Amino acid sequence: MRSFFSVLVLLLILAFAKTSIAADPSAIYKSKCALCHGAKGEGIKNMAPPHKGNKFVIEGKPEEIKKTILEGRIGKAKKYKEYPVDMPKNVMPDADAEALIKYLKTDLQK
Repeated sequence: MRSFFSVLVLLLILAFAKTSIAADPSAIYKSKCALCHGAKGEGIKNMAPPHKGNKFVIEGKPEEIKKTILEGRIGKAKKYKEYPVDMPKNVMPDADAEALIKYLKTDLQK
């Protein structure tokens, strides 16, 4: 079951992988993150942790967050092992990743 969800998430991310929406970071979040982390960053039980109120998101260095977004976290690299689904890699331009990180740290936290 775990691999089914991992494959599903990966396929959905790849479907949107080449889309650049840097002008609207909330749109980047909706297309790249909301499926697993919730539309408002609340997290989804048995899928992915919340972004809203998450210490790593709020206090983490942008370059560490960017690495996580772009490289994912699989197997031993997972930070939240209680969630069965691995975080897949995301393909996006640097400008989109940077806009997304700013959104995660500011507007999503409101």
